[in-house]
Amino acid sequence: MRPTHILLAVLVAAVWGVNFVVIEIGLDHFPPLLFSALRFLVAALPAVFFVGRPKVAWKWLVGVGLALGVAKFGLLFIGMDAGMPAGLSSLVLQIQAVFTALIAFAVLGERPARIRVVGMAVALAGIAVAAVHEGASGPLTAFGLTVAAAACWGVSNVLTRKAAPPDALNFMVWVSTVPILPLLGLSLLFEGPSRDLDALRSLDWQGVGIIVYVAWITTVFGFGVWGYLLRRHPASTVAPFSLLVPVFGMSSAALFLDESVGALQWCAAALLVGGVALASLPAGRRAPTTPTPRRRTPTSPDAPATYADEVIPEPSSRA
Repeated sequence: MRPTHILLAVLVAAVWGVNFVVIEIGLDHFPPLLFSALRFLVAALPAVFFVGRPKVAWKWLVGVGLALGVAKFGLLFIGMDAGMPAGLSSLVLQIQAVFTALIAFAVLGERPARIRVVGMAVALAGIAVAAVHEGASGPLTAFGLTVAAAACWGVSNVLTRKAAPPDALNFMVWVSTVPILPLLGLSLLFEGPSRDLDALRSLDWQGVGIIVYVAWITTVFGFGVWGYLLRRHPASTVAPFSLLVPVFGMSSAALFLDESVGALQWCAAALLVGGVALASLPAGRRAPTTPTPRRRTPTSPDAPATYADEVIPEPSSRA
């Protein structure tokens, strides 16, 4: 990768890491489900009128929108609102790579290589250490909601793999249209109209800036740059930069929110990030023992990898 592309990859990881701090601050302004709905509303509008409809079936847009937008972000925001620290959230969500591999194995029959299985075991050990820490010092329910959010992210990754959209930004903008009404409906049902109206009436410039950051900076800019890099480099070259996300997330939470990072958290971070790194290693290719004719079958374009997407197809060589 050229130095400018490396800087772009690190910048996106920093943007996504700091996003957890922004979410934490935003939850002081908005109820979690309303906050998530506003995030997708601003991410989708007016961008949806300029990017053009993605060349994928509607079922994939709806499926990814519900799994990623409603389930993953809804659970994450509720978990953080219930007391899950921003820095630990950025770390625990990395377990989505393990969920992605397990779901891909169950649904798509993608058998992980032995080194990836070892990596998943190490990552799960990191989650266990983080759970011990959170159980001793914070609400375990909030921790469980964050793990559930990571599992839903794994589902959305597999659905994205099946959809194989040729343009990551285009796909993400249209996916952002799906969760808006379900999240608004859930917010009215569980958070109440009066709480939602109070949040909107008291909207100030800080609240506007928070919505702009989580919608335009993390979604439109972040996924747009990530897709740009993936179109110019193999996914196995770009994806490891996502491991910097919890580094930026935990450090920015310590800097701006005064979140302390203890020995157990550092141990969990080392195990989880190391395990995800092993699980993200490209599988080796074994040479066939005897050449056999292969029937030509139509292929679909490579699915774009969201950060730490574990089930991206093996990349072809690109300049």
